[in-house]
Amino acid sequence: MGFIKEFKEFAMKGNVMDMAVGVIIGGAFGKIITSLVEDILMPVISLCTGGISFTDLFISLDGSCYKTLAEAKEAGAAVFAYGQFIQNILDFIIIAFCIFLMIKAMNKLKKEKPAEPEAPAGPTQEELLAEIRDLLKTK
Repeated sequence: MGFIKEFKEFAMKGNVMDMAVGVIIGGAFGKIITSLVEDILMPVISLCTGGISFTDLFISLDGSCYKTLAEAKEAGAAVFAYGQFIQNILDFIIIAFCIFLMIKAMNKLKKEKPAEPEAPAGPTQEELLAEIRDLLKTK
């Protein structure tokens, strides 16, 4: 019975719940970024490269010639799909950049603590000693 109670306490801690929310939001954010890459950026990049689709760049290792990667895979050919690798690198860079921008924006929105006013500078040791000397002279 103690194990279940201990697990329940662990699972209900704020950090675990925050992490769960982060994972769920991260999954949804990943879909948005994937759509941004596949549906918006890659068509523009493809247009700039003369219609080349990175995902269709491959080398057939069986020596046969296939028009598309899907055709080669359907035929059961072993392929070196370097275009998909390039696509995944671009996805990663774009996702990392979007996360950077999101964190930067969140940091700007975070309320900054107002700067605490500096304590007024007190008299120096020499000034205090001079003041004591002057008080002793008057007595």
